[in-house]
Amino acid sequence: MPAEQHPLRAVLETVGPLSCPDELNFHCHTICSDGSLRPEDLIQQASSHGLRHLAVTDHHSSAAYLPMRSWLEAQKELDHPAPTLWTGMEISCTLRGCLVHVLALGFEPRHRALAVYNHGDAAVGEALRADTVVNAIHEAGGLAVLAHPARYRLGFRDLINAAADLGIDGGEAWYDYDMQTQWQWTPMVCEQIDDQLKNLGLLRTCGTDSHGVDLRGR
Repeated sequence: MPAEQHPLRAVLETVGPLSCPDELNFHCHTICSDGSLRPEDLIQQASSHGLRHLAVTDHHSSAAYLPMRSWLEAQKELDHPAPTLWTGMEISCTLRGCLVHVLALGFEPRHRALAVYNHGDAAVGEALRADTVVNAIHEAGGLAVLAHPARYRLGFRDLINAAADLGIDGGEAWYDYDMQTQWQWTPMVCEQIDDQLKNLGLLRTCGTDSHGVDLRGR
């Protein structure tokens, strides 16, 4: 499926500074990488908070997706409200000689194009290059998003421009760079990132990047 036709695109086009953490969350972690919550506990918490859309983006692992999907199927049988669950994974790669993270969102589960990134560790060699990662995500039917653009050694403006040149689909515009107990997007830097992504015609996402037991915080 071409990236411009991806069903997640329509959701991401609605993302704004107030979308996270109560409506949308496209960046969080479970015990399948370095998080504290079991997949079932995370999806239960997301449902109790009334989230509409969710993607768990464990580092180099999509193992949380199937148990969460099974939990959601059981809830649907009980006619309980629950978020729409999208596949997700956070992948390390190099962009302009800088180690960055790219979020893979909405890809086909267990697609062979992402196999090299889906076993718990960062890839090596050519597979570690950002262009290779973006192409693999697209081959798997997903969208590629530059995670927290202002957390790297190089400035976010250069990195976003470089990622755009590679055909990346978007960037994480709304992020808590102060890593507060309760998630709040960081003024000025997030607004600048949002403006740059918008001017480049790229999608903007948001996420709490939760690693602890509260999905609404870091």
